[in-house]
Amino acid sequence: MTNADPPPPRTVVPIEPALLIAQAFDQAQVTELRHSVGSCAQSAGLGGQRLDDFVLAVNELITNAVRHGGGRGWLRLWRHADTVVCEVTDHGGGISAQRLDDRSRPAPDTAGGWGLWLARELSDAMEVETRPGGTTVRISASVVATRHAGAD
Repeated sequence: MTNADPPPPRTVVPIEPALLIAQAFDQAQVTELRHSVGSCAQSAGLGGQRLDDFVLAVNELITNAVRHGGGRGWLRLWRHADTVVCEVTDHGGGISAQRLDDRSRPAPDTAGGWGLWLARELSDAMEVETRPGGTTVRISASVVATRHAGAD
């Protein structure tokens, strides 16, 4: 090969997601699962306030699954490239379109209704798929510091 020859084509190998946790849960596992998420997310590269925010967001999702989603759920946590992703699926009756579309902050004296709002605010991205047989919420946080999606 000379300097005039074009370089050989490069093979791009996609980065496979690294599964960190895949676990069913109910009320009895919430605390233990929260600690596992924190440890795994930290090992995957989240740290400081970003780690604390992500773990709180996940805790809100698993608590919602227990309280409003049939009492149990399924959590998957993985790292894909420079992003930590958590997906929580429940077995409840779904979330109304009105509730999903409401992105306003709950009133300070409201006892409930903070879970989805906090998860959205404390993560970089949030997706929700809901149906009568359950809801799946996926949040993500970049291991590289970025602004939260909800921050202005």
